[in-house]
Amino acid sequence: MTEVPYDELRWEVVLAAAVRIRDELAGRGRVLSQVLVDFPAAHGPLAPDLTVIAPGAVHHARGRYAASEVEAVLEVSHPGRDHAWARACAESGVPLYVVVDPAAAVCTVHTAPSPGGVYREAERVPFGNDLFLPLGGRTVVLRTDEFPTPGTA
Repeated sequence: MTEVPYDELRWEVVLAAAVRIRDELAGRGRVLSQVLVDFPAAHGPLAPDLTVIAPGAVHHARGRYAASEVEAVLEVSHPGRDHAWARACAESGVPLYVVVDPAAAVCTVHTAPSPGGVYREAERVPFGNDLFLPLGGRTVVLRTDEFPTPGTA
């Protein structure tokens, strides 16, 4: 069995998650990939793998969204980047930060951001279990049973 390259894994996760989240939102917000968002804690804009934008959000003068209009960020784990992105999202008040780690076959759902740049709550959910994501007063269910792992051929 050959190992699947990281970018292929990342896009499989992003595409599967985007469709599921979009369908669950039913028009109450937008799901975008690689869209530039201004995070005050970052040294410039970031383009998360998947961003859930609040209903009614608009681009500001620079053609980007503000972090205050972000309901959730989903990132496929990337060694060396995970901690910095979590910190930027938490410091910016993003209420939900999800890290999908295909190598470990687990998702980590971070909630309760603090201004200090940490999330006070984190739940690890193995692939095969549903993620229950609190988004703007509703709960979106994201199935993980089809998320790929590096050994997937």
